[in-house]
Amino acid sequence: MRHRKSGRKLKRTASHRRATLNALATALLRHKRIHTTVAKAKETRMVVEKMITRAKNARKADASAAKVGASSERAKKFIEAGGHARREVARFIKDRAVVAELFDVIAERVANRPGGYTRILKLGQRYGDAAEMAVIELVDFNAGQEPVAKKADKPAKKSAPKKKAPKKAKGDAAKAEATAPAEATAPAAQ
Repeated sequence: MRHRKSGRKLKRTASHRRATLNALATALLRHKRIHTTVAKAKETRMVVEKMITRAKNARKADASAAKVGASSERAKKFIEAGGHARREVARFIKDRAVVAELFDVIAERVANRPGGYTRILKLGQRYGDAAEMAVIELVDFNAGQEPVAKKADKPAKKSAPKKKAPKKAKGDAAKAEATAPAEATAPAAQ
């Protein structure tokens, strides 16, 4: 029995599970939307939401520290960079560009949202092994969903009914087939 043991093992060792979740979190923050299994999506959601909250709180702390004012130049740089929070997130996200995007773009966009930064949409079963598939995406980013342009209402053109070719009688078709091979072989014989 696994009472009071949260999280899914995902049939992996601890280090492999951590690496998988770090890779999924990096991909989600980079692309804003990824396809994966439902179990991995639910685990990734826990990891990503904690990172986004940390970035959002660091951004909030930067704003309040800027109002108060730091005493030394070094302290100002540390506060402006969100130093400690960035290092904590960088333990999991190895791509510096993704960390910068998290703290600059994503944290700014979700600043007023009190949580629930991700959405999981179930897709059904995968063809090969019938695993439940899902899409996990960041709520405030509609990546890959371009607005559908509505077609302008134009009056439909009425086309004239197409004329059918006249049918040949069975006797005419048989005569045409009989003469065609004779004509085709006659020039080759000359």
